[in-house]
Parts: sequence; C-alpha cells; structure tokens
Amino acid sequence: MAFSKEEVDGFFAALKKLDPEPKTELNHTSPYTLLVAVVLSAQATDKGVNKATEALFKIADTPAKMVKLGEAALSEHIKTIGLYKGKAKNVIALSKLLMEKHAGKVPQNREALEELPGVGRKSANVVLNVSFGEKTIAVDTHIFRVANRTGLAPGKDVRAVEDGLMKVVPDKYLLNAHHWLILHGRYTCTARAPKCPVCVVEKFCRFPDKTKLAPAKPVKNSGRLISRAKPQGS
Repeated sequence: MAFSKEEVDGFFAALKKLDPEPKTELNHTSPYTLLVAVVLSAQATDKGVNKATEALFKIADTPAKMVKLGEAALSEHIKTIGLYKGKAKNVIALSKLLMEKHAGKVPQNREALEELPGVGRKSANVVLNVSFGEKTIAVDTHIFRVANRTGLAPGKDVRAVEDGLMKVVPDKYLLNAHHWLILHGRYTCTARAPKCPVCVVEKFCRFPDKTKLAPAKPVKNSGRLISRAKPQGS
C-alpha cells in the first residue's frame, strides 16, 4: 500500500527532528574536492575516502594542483581505496577537462558534470545538492534499500527509485532528503538486522519482517544486574 501524503510528511518530519541539519560525511572544502571525493567513494566507504584524502587535499585541492601532482603520485595517496588505479586516472582526466572547458571550476550543470570521467548521474546529483543547493536525490545502495524496504518509493532500479522519491517527497524536505535517507540506511535501516526497535519512522514502514527486541539477558556488572536487550538478529 502506497504512503499517503500525511504519512510521507510524518516520515520526513521524524527524520528532520532526529537530525535537523544533515550533512554529507565526505570531507571536502570546495565543490572540486567534493567532486573528487565522490568519484573516489564509488564502491568504497566515506570513512576510507576521508582517510585517503586528508593528506591529498592539503597538497592538491584544485584541478591545476591535481594535474601537477600526476596520476602516479595520486595513486599512492589513494591506494587504500578500492579500484584506486582507475579512479586516479579519472580524477586526473576530469581535472584536465575542468581546466580546458570550465576555467578550472566545477560546473553547476548536470550534463556538463556527467561528461566528466568517472561522474555518473548519482555523483552529479551529490555535487548539485551539496555544493549548489539543488533539490536532487542521489540514490545509492542505502537509499535504494530504504525506499524499497519501507515502501516509500519502491522501484526495480536506482532511476525508478529516484523518480519515485522526487514525486513523493514534499518540497520542504527535498533539499535534505538525500542525506536523511542515506544516513538512515547507513545507521538504522541497515542491510542486515535493521534496528527497527529504535527506528523513528518504524510506524510508517511497510517492511513485514521488522526486527524485535530480543529477551533481556541479565549482565553482571560490579555486583549489580543490568538488563540488556538488543534487536533480534543483531
């Protein structure tokens, strides 16, 4: 059963109350460093990308500096990230293209962004949303799971989910919807053993196999018995 408008509003109102001003967890200092971080984050964790870019962005935070650094040196900086060789090649190539076609600036244009090596629709949506404040939703594995599991905007592929979310999310929540959904999927509505007992949108969720609190087990601690309960399957 599809969400009613009132349920969708309640869903996002609950997420907003939990985290009024959500932010991306990718460390960046400019649209360019965000773009690079997003390209590096494909099939990698934000934590892993941040670890690699901490030193990198201190010496190469513009397209010109990145090109000067070179592909080999860049590879050394990001070698802890999966697929690092291909990503290094793309970062150097996109940096050159930014210098050649956009005066070294990240374009605020979807088509131009998607012309850059290593940048697809999802990456472009992140940059447009975070750096330029556009109301876009970048559907990753977390958002795809949340949208389908909850019944908020089910779809067979990421584009179907994106289109569905763009239709149902109220305009007042659209700017931050991407962050709320990805953080919810990353920390609460996890792939294995979702934390349904502590979920702030549990009452709206259509997921039929919600986890429940396991029976409390007494734990001895400094002579006292403390009851600890956790979601079943966690």
